[in-house]
Amino acid sequence: MNSQLAFNALGDPTRRAIFEKLQHRPMAVVDIADGLPISRPAVSQHLKVLKEAKLITLKTVGNNNIYELNRDGILAMRNYLDQFWDDALTNFKALAEQTEKDKK
Repeated sequence: MNSQLAFNALGDPTRRAIFEKLQHRPMAVVDIADGLPISRPAVSQHLKVLKEAKLITLKTVGNNNIYELNRDGILAMRNYLDQFWDDALTNFKALAEQTEKDKK
C-alpha cells in the first residue's frame, strides 16, 4: 500500500468526513451524501480517491454500490505509523539509559 496516497486522501476535510461516516456501517452514495454540503457526483469523486488509496472498498448489491472501510488499508496506515512509534520508544529508552549512566 502506498501510505502517501492514503494520507493525502484523508488530507481533504470532505474525504475525512466520508471516511468517518463509513466507520459506522457500509453505505450507498445517497446515504453518504446525506448531510454533506456537496452533490452526489462530488461525493462519488471523493469516494473514487478513497478507493484508489485503498481506504475503502466497493461492492455491488442489486442496483446499489455499497462502500465500506477497507480494514487492510487502515491496517497498512497503522503499521506505517507504528514504525515511527517503535523508533521513538527505542530512542527514548536509549536516552533514558544514557541519562542514567551520566548521573553515575
